[in-house]
Amino acid sequence: MEQPEIRMGDKLHEGKAKVLFATDDPGLLIQYFKDDATAFNGKKKGTIEDKGVCNNSISSNIFRMLEGRGVKTHFVRRLSEREMVVTKVEIILVEVVIRNIVAGSLAKRMGAPTGQKLSEPIIELYYKDDDLGDPMINRCHVRAFSLANDAEMDHIEKEALRINELLVEFFSDIGLTLVDYKLEFGRGPEGILLADEISPDGCRLWDTNSGEILDKDRFRQDLGNLTGTYQEVSRRVSSTVKQT
Repeated sequence: MEQPEIRMGDKLHEGKAKVLFATDDPGLLIQYFKDDATAFNGKKKGTIEDKGVCNNSISSNIFRMLEGRGVKTHFVRRLSEREMVVTKVEIILVEVVIRNIVAGSLAKRMGAPTGQKLSEPIIELYYKDDDLGDPMINRCHVRAFSLANDAEMDHIEKEALRINELLVEFFSDIGLTLVDYKLEFGRGPEGILLADEISPDGCRLWDTNSGEILDKDRFRQDLGNLTGTYQEVSRRVSSTVKQT
């Protein structure tokens, strides 16, 4: 079925990895994926060739998979290699991090070995503010600074755990272990929607058999083969989700 034409308007916001544009439909935006790479709260910067192409493909397919399982997302359709059409939402300034296995900052904070499987998923909350380095917060901060109300956070945390179950299984089926990852949510016309992206930029993904790192930690740790890593994840994800 032919999709209606959509025209790109003014640039609304440019972040570290994506650019948002208005469209001729006030309820829709175009999300453009860049090749820029950053780490350590923007202190390390670089470029990963075709990262934007891969992340758009990966995110589009994962959003499509989640939509098929009843998760409401901002995804509307993939527009081009680097662009997707999304529902306009008001981003809730609370980043939700789900941890299934000890890695990164959790290993340092808890003195636990990297790779230790957790007895249950951990939900962590961070205040979405690049200038402040996205500090960790809790539900008291969320209430005190009116970032979201209790009903919204109850929904977000419940939905995050459901999404985690779906993603752990999805990645396991393509030989990847979902270590931890970030989710963002927004207020849309039909309630709270999963927004932003799901890609190796915001997920720790390890090859289940070899333990090879297949995410942005390769950039953080100067492990090389950056483009190849993103392309490999994209290939595996695309192989399991029907293209539209």
